[in-house]
Parts: sequence; structure tokens; C-alpha cells
Amino acid sequence: MSNEYYQPGEERAAKVNQLFDRIAGRYDLINDMQSLGMHRVWKKWLWLLTRPDPDAMVLDLCCGTGDIARLFATKRCCVTGMDFSNGMLDVARQYPEAKNITYVQGDAMNTGFEPETFDVITIGYGLRNLSDCGAALTEMKRILKPGGQLVILDFGKPDNLLLRAAYYTYLFAAVPIFGRLFAGDSVAYAYILESLKHYPAQRGVNDLLEVIGFKESRIVNFFGGTMSINHAIKPSPSSS
Repeated sequence: MSNEYYQPGEERAAKVNQLFDRIAGRYDLINDMQSLGMHRVWKKWLWLLTRPDPDAMVLDLCCGTGDIARLFATKRCCVTGMDFSNGMLDVARQYPEAKNITYVQGDAMNTGFEPETFDVITIGYGLRNLSDCGAALTEMKRILKPGGQLVILDFGKPDNLLLRAAYYTYLFAAVPIFGRLFAGDSVAYAYILESLKHYPAQRGVNDLLEVIGFKESRIVNFFGGTMSINHAIKPSPSSS
């Protein structure tokens, strides 16, 4: 493998956990630096697309340091954040808003929640890190209520080949420099490009959602598809 943190198959989770435990303390800072703060705007779109009622049950999978979970908690939702990395959860729990969020360590592919528990499931920059996207999306469908919404934010693959080439060059050349300067680990941030190469991205995820049985699946692209959101609904029995 060209990146020590990318390992397909059974070792994927352990390698990803090692990566995020290592960078947890500087994760928010580097996100702000490499996206010029735009990741916060893209994450707000998760709220704008779903607009759940107050007291809605929301699960933020692969929650990291909890910025998406905190956003929904400020809207008076009942929020649970789940992440595989205890290092990331330790950072998430340091924010004052954490008192309104239930954080749990767990596996997004096998959450352990009861069926039809949540009104909304969000996953920001996490689906790309899982070993089997289809299995993970099937688990999310299982724990969503009928009519529940799934929103997925992640790096995308632009349709325009020139833009894609420029974007990949940025991820290859610039992003690892941020990792070295601010986290002391360029390899950890070179992982982004390696994982993206193996990720189905917005169009592939959209296809998976439709095959698994989600309805009203749509794609919201930013900056020509370099970033994207997949949004879909779990159908009620009467509409499936």
C-alpha cells in the first residue's frame, strides 16, 4: 500500500483508529487550515437539508470531535455521537456543549442500536473510512425510523477531469504539508487522497443508497463536486 494508514479488509478499522487517535488533538485546527474554514459551512448544510423537529433523535456517526453533533444539539435535538476513536471522543467531550450530547465509542458498521431508533443520521467524512460502504449504509437504514433522513458529507470526485486532476494534486501536494506542520505527521493527511481513490464518492454512494432501498436520494455538490453531500430518505412501509 502507498499509505501506511490505508489497509483494506479486516485491518482497516484498526489502522483508521490509529490514525485518528494520533491526530485528534489537532484535527479541528487542520480542518480549518486546509479548507479555509469552509468545512463548517458544508457541515451546516446537513442541518439545512434535514431541519429535524426539536427533540428529534439524531445520530452523528464517525462523529470525530463532535462539530456536527454540536450543531444539531444547539437546535434542541436529542443527539448521540458515535466514533471508533477514543482519542477523538476525548476531544469532543471537552466542548461545553458536550453536556447535551451522549457520546459513545462504537463501530458504525455494527452500532448495536435497536431498529428504527433515529429520525436523522449524519456522517461527516466517515463513510470513506469504513471497510464496506454498502454494509455500513445497510446498518444505517436498519436503525433509521421510517421516513428518517440520512445525510453523508465527504470528499467527492468531480466529473470534470481537469478539475479532478487539480484537486488530486492539491490533496497530494498541499494537504500533507498541513499535516506535517500542525500534527507532525504528513502520512496521516496523505491518507485522504489514498482513501478517496478507493471510495465510490457521491455518484457511487447514490447508487448504493438506491440499491439498498433508500428513496429520494440526491446529491448536493460544492466546488464542482470536490465536496459533496448525499441525502436520502428511508421509506415508510406503505411507500416502499
